[in-house]
Amino acid sequence: MTRSLLTTAALAAGLSIFISTPSVSDTVKVTPLGSHAGEFCRFDRAMIFEDPDGTRILYDAGRTVRGPDDPRLGRIDAVLLSHVHGDHLGDIHQAEAEGGDCGKPAFTVRAAPNSNSVNIVLAKQAQFLVGAEMASFFGRKIKALGGDPRKLVKLVRFGASRKVGGVTVASVPAVHSNGLNPAFMEGDLAATLKAAGLTAYVGPPGGYVLTFSNGLAVYLSGDTGITAEQDLVVRRHYNAKLAVLNIGGTFTTGPREAAYVINELVKPNAVIASHANEVATEGGKLQPGTRTDTFARAVKASFHLPLSGRTMAFDGNAKCTANC
Repeated sequence: MTRSLLTTAALAAGLSIFISTPSVSDTVKVTPLGSHAGEFCRFDRAMIFEDPDGTRILYDAGRTVRGPDDPRLGRIDAVLLSHVHGDHLGDIHQAEAEGGDCGKPAFTVRAAPNSNSVNIVLAKQAQFLVGAEMASFFGRKIKALGGDPRKLVKLVRFGASRKVGGVTVASVPAVHSNGLNPAFMEGDLAATLKAAGLTAYVGPPGGYVLTFSNGLAVYLSGDTGITAEQDLVVRRHYNAKLAVLNIGGTFTTGPREAAYVINELVKPNAVIASHANEVATEGGKLQPGTRTDTFARAVKASFHLPLSGRTMAFDGNAKCTANC
């Protein structure tokens, strides 16, 4: 082979390597929005997912996003809600960064009856993706507040999906409850339900699988127990490679049950813990003996802590390439 042919071959090989190597722009960015920067705290649920094309999706705003003016939000294209419990929909929230402590954040701002999620949707003019009978309830609430429900509220029931930018958002089942607290309602019905100690039924709760433009499929469990759909739907159909899973026990799967979901049902390449209901870290370090520590030791997949404000990046196979 002549020198010129050798040079051409070498250049082609180098170009092939360069093209096949994922760049930062090919990754999905995941940013937890907890109550205290650099920690994983008791009420932390909220996360922002950013597609390589720039589409930004907020998942379960809850109590730790400090309303629509929280500077950590930036542009939001869609808000996902798994179910209407106050710690996910957002009945209260912090007034300022680091308010209170990791185990007992200072939730001094009342967001009900609107909710933190609805306030963010209206301020950001973001799509509000919900399942079950939640769409009709939130559509009326948003209309009463001056918003356009046809533009903002998008129903996604089990087996269905919607596109938001380059992201496909599919709804998957969750095994939990989904009672709407009367605090989010007004009038005689709210008073009657409150007096009886009851909530309003708005259909079953759910989770989501997000498929991003780099091919990464991410399972967002919402609050759930062990369910066969984690194998049949999440793994076999959607082939989720990254999971964000509740591990707190009592209200959802505990750490050992959650580890079973990861190891035997979903079988992703990586997992991010969520909804631990504890002070899991101190100084950003995982604390021994916590539920989160038990889960981290039990899972076979790569484990990642959702430290508030730390943006992780994942390629299409859920390999963490930044802030791991």
